Amino acid sequence: MSPERRSQSGPEYLAQRHVLTYMEDALTQLLEHKDEVEPNSIAKFFSEYFSSVAQGTHVLFREFAFVRCTPHNRASFLRLFWRCFRTIAKNGDLLTMKEYQCLLQMLCPDFPMDLTEKAARIVLMDDAMDCLMSFSDFLYAFQIQFYYSEFLDSAAAIYQDLLTGKSINTVIVPTSRSATPSQLQPYGDAASLDGVEAPQFYQCLENICERDRHSTSPPLPLIGEILTSAPRLTFYGFLMALSKNAGINQSIGALPDKVDLLVDEVLDKELDRIVAQLSACSITHPTTSSLLPPSRDISRVASPKKTFRRSDLESDGSTEEIEDASEI
Repeated sequence: MSPERRSQSGPEYLAQRHVLTYMEDALTQLLEHKDEVEPNSIAKFFSEYFSSVAQGTHVLFREFAFVRCTPHNRASFLRLFWRCFRTIAKNGDLLTMKEYQCLLQMLCPDFPMDLTEKAARIVLMDDAMDCLMSFSDFLYAFQIQFYYSEFLDSAAAIYQDLLTGKSINTVIVPTSRSATPSQLQPYGDAASLDGVEAPQFYQCLENICERDRHSTSPPLPLIGEILTSAPRLTFYGFLMALSKNAGINQSIGALPDKVDLLVDEVLDKELDRIVAQLSACSITHPTTSSLLPPSRDISRVASPKKTFRRSDLESDGSTEEIEDASEI
């Protein structure tokens, strides 16, 4: 047992790990599929559910409210997004914000556009929002915007207060956790080129992190490293530094380092095994070669309304068609 676990009470440990959240969701899923589950298979149902939670596949095709409800869910969604669409980075393709939104909605049909817009603004720095972005640039900007969304909304409000000259003692931290996705607007004037004093900004962010120790806030020492690099900084400079910080990426634990973005050894081995099996089958039975599916490239997104198939996702082998839910 880890020292951290020994120092926690039972309720504290359960709350930090969000165990009750997953228990409630498992029961809800069981009730929704009760006609499909045999009475003697209930234990197997729960076993498979919690195995999927451990593997991070439990958020696939789930509603946004569930995808964002725990840090583990957010990290799992980020990992799925990377694994499913990393071929875009392999091919060096550039996509627009709306096209990235389509990819996100393939995994989460009701994923809100505003989070995608905020991630795009980190990359584009308020340039035309229809500009093309590389998968790598968008992915790491999207990671901090999605995983730390409540923290960043509070940080943006604090930054605005400091810009207007409010005393550090009167800065009010908004209750971002209660806000709905439609209420989370782009940062707007938070991109002021004048910037704010880094020590003041750090002190305010320190209060947020201390108050919400179990929430999705960046590690305070890493924030300190970023804010001590210059006496003043802009909010977009802060966001960019977060998205490029290797320590932040490692603390989330969802994505590889940028240099290893194209590497997924487990998935690559599985794909190599499937290709080898198909090749062997075509050699043994030449007539079966005509049954092999034509090669496809998921990164060629021609339109936000394009129809994809799950077979286009590296992490799924089924062939059920999925219509993109967005109407952009």
